Amino acid sequence: MDPTAEYVLLMDFIPVDDKRYRYAFHSSSWLVSGRADAAAPSRMHFHPDSPARGAQWMKQTVSFDCLKLTNNLLDDNGHMILNSMHRYQPRFHVVFVDPAPNSYLNAQRNFTSFSFLETRFIAVTAYQNHRITQLKIASNPFAKGFRSTDTQEWASSSRTLPMLCPPDNRRGRRSSKEQDWNSSLNHLNITAILPIGY
Repeated sequence: MDPTAEYVLLMDFIPVDDKRYRYAFHSSSWLVSGRADAAAPSRMHFHPDSPARGAQWMKQTVSFDCLKLTNNLLDDNGHMILNSMHRYQPRFHVVFVDPAPNSYLNAQRNFTSFSFLETRFIAVTAYQNHRITQLKIASNPFAKGFRSTDTQEWASSSRTLPMLCPPDNRRGRRSSKEQDWNSSLNHLNITAILPIGY
């Protein structure tokens, strides 16, 4: 980068293939399960510091930590929309902000894209591998309630716990506490025992 020139940094995600995947527990591997769903709306994520001079981009690690993914096709928050159980390749783009009045003539030269095979991934809405679920519980500070007293048990256990109903099997509108609890369970993709008297 030219330290004095301005650049815009962007990211997007493209499908790797036209297939849908599923996780096979018996072989701990991803298998093709059919044709891909219709492609989600394509979006570009602009780095919030863009545009900035080359000197600023080069003086520190550039982080896209505010980029968020969703599978909600109706999202209006600017998140990147991906189809769950599909394989994607992130792409990184650097655009030179050409001050020339006829810069559009050099658009192709001013736009450079990079992609790295190591960054390919399968988008999911829940953990498919129970070991990943256990790792998340063991390392997430917000999941203390799901841990046993024996920290070694999480590393070796491969079973899930049964889900018990709230006391009296009560129905109807759930309290905000119950909703928060269930939201946590959905986020962690595990079943758990509700505490007595909950």
